[in-house]
Amino acid sequence: MSKASSPSATHGLPYWELVTMVALLMALNAAAIDIFIPALQEIGSTLGVTDENTRQLVITAYVVGFGAAQIIYGTLSDRFGRRPVLFAGLAIYVLASFAAIFSPTFGVLLAFRALQGVGAAATRVIAVSIVRDCFGGARMASVMSLVMMVFMTIPVLAPNLGQIIMAFGSWQEIFVVTGIVGAAALVWSALRLPETLHPEDRRPLTVKRTAEAFRIVLTNRRAFGYTLATALIFGVLFSFINQAEQIYTGIYDIGPAFTLYFSMVAIFMAAASFTNSKLVERLGMRRLSHGALVAFTVLSVLQLVISTALGGIMPFWLFLVMMTLTFCMFGFIGTNFNALALDPLGHVAGTASSVLGFMQTLGGGLLGALIGSFYDGTLLPLYAGFTVLSLGSLACVYYAEGGRLFDRPREKHEHAAEVAAQTR
Repeated sequence: MSKASSPSATHGLPYWELVTMVALLMALNAAAIDIFIPALQEIGSTLGVTDENTRQLVITAYVVGFGAAQIIYGTLSDRFGRRPVLFAGLAIYVLASFAAIFSPTFGVLLAFRALQGVGAAATRVIAVSIVRDCFGGARMASVMSLVMMVFMTIPVLAPNLGQIIMAFGSWQEIFVVTGIVGAAALVWSALRLPETLHPEDRRPLTVKRTAEAFRIVLTNRRAFGYTLATALIFGVLFSFINQAEQIYTGIYDIGPAFTLYFSMVAIFMAAASFTNSKLVERLGMRRLSHGALVAFTVLSVLQLVISTALGGIMPFWLFLVMMTLTFCMFGFIGTNFNALALDPLGHVAGTASSVLGFMQTLGGGLLGALIGSFYDGTLLPLYAGFTVLSLGSLACVYYAEGGRLFDRPREKHEHAAEVAAQTR
């Protein structure tokens, strides 16, 4: 058995605690995005932002900082280990959270939001690297699905928590909450998280070795193809998050209760991720994720056709049902695509995680912001974006698999073959 799948792979930390800790680190990112959705209107009013679409930059600034910084943390963690890099990132996240409370202008707030994202980037890179250090193959996908199940509860809780805070306070208190949660994660990981990077896997911090690690990631057909596919799907997710408040309160006039409907969609996403964790080792990553992506694409096209026929706006019940079905598919796509991209790159897991995260998050965030900027009071820009990005993602998967889809048998042997080819 390889060290990535042996019983001692969790380095003495109980399995449940490792999964919970990794989930919390990942959840910091979702919380820092979704908890601010109910506050966008008040932030804009307080800081003099009159254009509704401009308010979306509160989300975009964080995502850009979060995505861009990942390119650094992976290389550092492959050299110095997972723990010190994680602690540095969490410290930046906490400091930026508390500093943002005193933002005098919208521009300063965006700068602190970007810095908050820079700090949070370490948690994403290290969380994925820890899982890859400890597990491999379908087992890694199963663990990541459990992590994502916990992670997916955050979009259920965070917007409603943000709404409660806004009912009794202001957007400044939301930054206080994110800072406190970040500090708690820092203390827990400092006390309990072991170093999971094996000494023989440490890579010297030299330009040549770093460039070689990046070359391995970018020239691996499967890793590169699935990374692009994930970035496009993330673009769909971020485009919906950016426009959620405007759609629910502007088109459908739901009011503050819109967070409950937003959470309803997230509940089904979490359920799908949990189901994936139970099925992936039996059915395989490809069958589940490829089938979900095809369904995701069909649903996106169908929503575009229906909304166009109805003048750009669906009845609310139909919108909610179609959106829920669409994002259920996301629960079978994201974790499996990440596992398929990262599985052949275990010998450079930290750098691989950072490069993949950089491309997926930054690319998805910018695409989501672009689609959000076209919001015109109808659903057409959103569904047009869904359709284009899902078709593009399907094309990337087709490229990654060399023209094959749903091809499970290769999963048993491809990891050793690809690593051998890269190290020759």
